[in-house]
Amino acid sequence: MGLKDLHLKLKALRLRRLLIGHRKKRRGIGSGKKPSWMRPISHGYHVVEDQSFRIGREAATAAPCDSVVVQREQVEEIDLWFFGVFDSQTGDRITKHLQSHLFDKLTKESQVRRRSREAIRKAYLSARAKIREGLKPDEILRIGSASAMVINAEKLLVASMGDYRAVVCRDGVAHDSGDKHSSSRRHWTRRLFSGWNSGSEHKKVKGSSELGIRVQKIDSDTEFVIIGSNGIWEVMKKQEAVSLIRHMENPQEAAECLTMEALTRMSKSCISCLVIRFD
Repeated sequence: MGLKDLHLKLKALRLRRLLIGHRKKRRGIGSGKKPSWMRPISHGYHVVEDQSFRIGREAATAAPCDSVVVQREQVEEIDLWFFGVFDSQTGDRITKHLQSHLFDKLTKESQVRRRSREAIRKAYLSARAKIREGLKPDEILRIGSASAMVINAEKLLVASMGDYRAVVCRDGVAHDSGDKHSSSRRHWTRRLFSGWNSGSEHKKVKGSSELGIRVQKIDSDTEFVIIGSNGIWEVMKKQEAVSLIRHMENPQEAAECLTMEALTRMSKSCISCLVIRFD
């Protein structure tokens, strides 16, 4: 009788351990670290509007101001950020194309992941094609735009055209882009600066209007992104820019630092900068 009782007690003990272990596993699933999409994203920008003291008042009057755009979309569990620095000719065309062909049509998570890269590629190419119709060959080379799309703080898609660049800092090293239903959707957008339609003859013809796109995962090594106009990159190498602001936690201060450094180095093109930090 005693052996039978002991056997029943051991069986009950094993069952209790099994149940406790199962509960711990279930608790572990919900009590782990936060999902990557909850990783904070901060940004700051700076545009040098008055450059008359440096390039001459007449040239500055004709010089267009870049467009800096920040847009946020939420579709079901997807949090989508779009950041861009565009010249006055391409900005409106690219953002309007993305709005009508991507943002307005997103109703499911799968659509965000599947369509993002292709939508950005078509937006850039469409804008470039329309602009080329009325420009001379040397003027086409002055077209410039750069952008970054962040999906759930997990996926980063950077694109650039011309001498504008989107540079990603990973563990201190610079990398650029060249190298459910609508009812569940919230919309937030802000146009920070809008360029006006005018010529940009003060720019130097340096790069090409070719498009570069890079898609990568955002992980613990991904620190920040610099999106800058040609006025930044004609006087600074990408690693220089990254090293200059890496210690700055405030992206607004970082953006201002880069534009002021470009001014100090006597940049002769439009100076605009947007910095995105992954905290």
